Amino acid sequence: MSHGEALITIDGRTLTCADVVRVARDGLPVRLDPNARERALRAWEEVEDIATRREVYGRTTGVGANRQEKVGGEAVLGHGMRLLRSHAGGVGPLLPEDKVRAAMVVRLNQLAAGGSGAHPRVLDALEQAISLGALPEVHRIGAIGTGDLTVLAEIALTLAGDRAWGAGGLPAVSLDTGDALAFMSSNAATLGESVLACVELQVLLRASHAVAALSFLALGGSAEAYASVVHEARPHPGQVHCADEMRRLLGIDEAPLAGRRIQDPFGLRAFPQVQGPALDSLAQLERILQVEVNAQAENPLVSAEAHDVFHHAHFHTAYVAVALDQARAAVHHVAELSTARLGDLVEPTMTNLPPFLASGPAGSSGVMILEYVAHDALAQLRHAALPVTLGTAVVSRGLEDHASFSTQAARQATAVAEAFRYVLACELVAAVRALRLQAAELDDVPARAAFERAAGDLDPTLEDRSLTEDVGRAFGLLPALAEL
Repeated sequence: MSHGEALITIDGRTLTCADVVRVARDGLPVRLDPNARERALRAWEEVEDIATRREVYGRTTGVGANRQEKVGGEAVLGHGMRLLRSHAGGVGPLLPEDKVRAAMVVRLNQLAAGGSGAHPRVLDALEQAISLGALPEVHRIGAIGTGDLTVLAEIALTLAGDRAWGAGGLPAVSLDTGDALAFMSSNAATLGESVLACVELQVLLRASHAVAALSFLALGGSAEAYASVVHEARPHPGQVHCADEMRRLLGIDEAPLAGRRIQDPFGLRAFPQVQGPALDSLAQLERILQVEVNAQAENPLVSAEAHDVFHHAHFHTAYVAVALDQARAAVHHVAELSTARLGDLVEPTMTNLPPFLASGPAGSSGVMILEYVAHDALAQLRHAALPVTLGTAVVSRGLEDHASFSTQAARQATAVAEAFRYVLACELVAAVRALRLQAAELDDVPARAAFERAAGDLDPTLEDRSLTEDVGRAFGLLPALAEL
């Protein structure tokens, strides 16, 4: 992916998850690579020729169970717009702006891969809309992991001038009969939301190293659990990386000192073994998403190289759904350890501090409420982590008899990310308060930088008071801690 400070070039082959985030959340404009546009033109010319000689699904036929219905004569003229209008049936709340932009850039990149047969003017219009900040209004509900038909139909109709723009706008583009299914045949909205959730969860997992390190210092943890020799004995990549990070953040050498206890509670001792699967799951999810956002996934697939059209099932997103289910479940375990460490931080026998890290008259509550807040967020996370891939659907008169529900898995990943962030924020508030109460003199290691960064933002007042603002500030601090 070629990109400078203010532009990302879309070539259909090298879009990264980070690039999607930069467009979706930072508002970077895009430029369509001329070679990608030429590739799309060749595919359009190829399918236009093939459609004069054989049936092509969605161009010369209906769709779904209507695949046997041939479209000819005068009916051809309005076929594409009828498809779009009939499929633009999404309901519920509008998709947030960042997720709309993510869907648009993913779809543009997929079209640039050259397998759709959509006319290049459609790509040009999508490129302009992204770069100008023009946003369609699209509804959230209407997909089951076999194509984001409602979202993409609403975007296409907006480009065609058939629907009003939600923000900005540009002149209407002409969509011919073949452009309709060619544009809709994608899971771009699901992939866009999956990418945003994946990247956010990766940031939070990096931040959780720093948060756990602060709790380790406040609890006087035993560094033996993070020794390299321990993790070389069972070298799962994520686990090894987590132990490496803890040693780096805490300045632990190869002969770690024992802590206050011969063995710590699981929140500290088992952190690498629990964090590791989450790191590995998110890495696997990112690899899958990298393939998907650069894929020629349209059905039918137009191959200019083979001079043919292929009908297939790339619309099915089992890879994405299964990877999302695994990632959410893995993050749930990490969040459980965070609440466990929070429980340790309010226990006097673990910190040698007053119960609930209170400072004031007898009976002061300190951070007691944080456990309730954290467990509320954890309960939300737990429900969002439940697998979506255990069900299916049979639609279109029985022809489409399986669904991945990757769309729902992506939505749940968004919910997991928010809940996980609140869990970590509660632990961070408590860990910083414990270190303040201990007047801890920290060595010059990265964990001290994390403490100083957090302590500089969090209210130092220790008497009983509302902790709402503290948790909110900690919530906002986590991305900065991830960079340490």
